[in-house]
Amino acid sequence: MLCLALASCGQGRDGTLGVAVIGDAAALKERGQRLSSSAQLLRAATDEGLVGFDERGRVVPALADRWIVTDNGQSYIFRLRDGTWPDGKRITADAAATLLRKAIAGLKGTALGLDLAAIDEVRVMADRVIEIDLAAPVPELLTLLAQPELSFSWKNAKGQVVGTGPMAVAGAEDGAQLFTLIPPEKRGLPQQASFASRARAVSLSFAKAAAAVARFDDGDVDVVLGGKVDTVPLAGRIGLTRGNVQLDPVTGLFGLVVTRTEGFLGGAANREALAMTIDRDGLLGSFNIGGWQPTTRIVSPDAEDDLGTIGERWQGMSMEERQTQAAARVAAWKDAGRALPTMNIAMPDGAGSTLVFDALRRDFARIGVAVRRVPESDRGDLRLVDVAARYGRATWFLNQLSCTVQKAVCSPAGDERVAEARRALDPAARAALLAEAEAEITAANGFIPIARPLRWSMVRSGTTGFAQSPWGWHPLPPMAWLPR
Repeated sequence: MLCLALASCGQGRDGTLGVAVIGDAAALKERGQRLSSSAQLLRAATDEGLVGFDERGRVVPALADRWIVTDNGQSYIFRLRDGTWPDGKRITADAAATLLRKAIAGLKGTALGLDLAAIDEVRVMADRVIEIDLAAPVPELLTLLAQPELSFSWKNAKGQVVGTGPMAVAGAEDGAQLFTLIPPEKRGLPQQASFASRARAVSLSFAKAAAAVARFDDGDVDVVLGGKVDTVPLAGRIGLTRGNVQLDPVTGLFGLVVTRTEGFLGGAANREALAMTIDRDGLLGSFNIGGWQPTTRIVSPDAEDDLGTIGERWQGMSMEERQTQAAARVAAWKDAGRALPTMNIAMPDGAGSTLVFDALRRDFARIGVAVRRVPESDRGDLRLVDVAARYGRATWFLNQLSCTVQKAVCSPAGDERVAEARRALDPAARAALLAEAEAEITAANGFIPIARPLRWSMVRSGTTGFAQSPWGWHPLPPMAWLPR
């Protein structure tokens, strides 16, 4: 009986795996290349690019079944699989290259577009061979090409946009969307004898955090995805003691971005006053999550190309000394007869956001700054940013804070150093330029780091196809496969 019980874990009575995503069902209607995290999950299920991710965040073949990288790292050559598009037409390099160029063009003006800026040309070399030429080596190119925004949709003869797989929406039931794996032979691939016995459907629903966790607690779903800092206290209270909560080892940006530069926030020294007064240890301590480390840096020290030459800020000062200096800057502003109105901080709902705001309000009050919390949809004077890195290099962090993306406060000099690094052929020179860029962007004080992001999921024991990921999101196709 125990064996039978364990064998049934991770799927419903009909073999369907129930997955609840913390978020809004509006993600089902998102199109184009600028996607929310929930829409990225859906796009990765229904559309393929040249490569994709497995459950551990590793790059795996998709439309390209193999590839080589030239010795100088400036050319990637992909051989496409011998398959068909959804309408039965053969997959060709001409069509794939056109779709890839369109996807890249659609990302212009975004941080991901900057990540791809070193791509010089996408060329067709043969019927099923594509070459991507680079201005300088991009070690993270495969990881970038695996992003959902770089996947391909196909227009059939009727002009309808259809997914290229590996999954398709098979219908809706009780407010959930049913996703099923497309049989290999319908994608122009060899038939798999074990497909029917190994493939299972995934029932995907969207819900607020409390409802998603309650459904998990009631056994209605086996996986909850999309947990962030704003909802992590809920996960800890309900699931952590049973070992169901999984924390992903992500890096990224978690902190405050300056969105208005009128008045007090117009000066870099004043913005630094806010940054230096935050008691990050105290803020994180209110969550009681082991291993969650604070930071005052923009770039994670875990970045592969971080030289270690830029350390944490204000290391020679105690918390009291930092707050005293920050209070003096606020007092000088007020003594000059200038008003300092209450500042608005835009952030999402949730118990975790409340803990963050309460800590910020206490720290800012110590230096004479009053703040109020406003909804995430409001612009605010400051906005809480919580985004996981898509790849583990300094350029990701710096591109997020470029003048292209963050227009209120940025550093043109920092952007120029990043552009020079993008063209640099020598890895050591590139890393040095990126360190200079970090120093410039840090000095602008347009972003106030607090810690690395948190990403959590709930996974029932025995569920297969799920693993911790450094990118903080979990593709559906691996969950749709039962073990051999």
